[in-house]
Amino acid sequence: MGNNNINIKNRRATFDYEIVETFTAGIVLTGTEIKSIRLGKASLVDTFCYIENGEVWLKNMYVAEYFFGSYNNHNVRRDRKLLLNKKEIAEMHKYNQQSGFSLIPLRVFISEKGLAKVVVAIAKGKKEYDKRQSIKEKEDKRMLARLMKK
Repeated sequence: MGNNNINIKNRRATFDYEIVETFTAGIVLTGTEIKSIRLGKASLVDTFCYIENGEVWLKNMYVAEYFFGSYNNHNVRRDRKLLLNKKEIAEMHKYNQQSGFSLIPLRVFISEKGLAKVVVAIAKGKKEYDKRQSIKEKEDKRMLARLMKK
């Protein structure tokens, strides 16, 4: 396909959550949705996953309407099914039952075969003091990098 430089990230995820485990899943999309994603017109802000009837669903992912979509265009925030094997779904379900764990999409990308994939993380919510620690570590790394340049 050649055009697999699409990498839509959920920037807040690593700040708000501590990542426990990640899975790569396919997404069931309509024709206009994949075209919009290939143009980079999607967002993972306020997106999360849930498990229902042994299936994993992506909720609230924004995919802009395709400009040339006419009457075939999709609903921009519809629930999208994720394609995972039963073992992965069972693992996610095990964590999802426990308090404090969430299923958070980290990034959407286009694979070598031209298919849209999403990286879903089992994540544990950080407390306010953990966030402050993350900010401090980030500032320390930045300061160290600045000192190394001199």
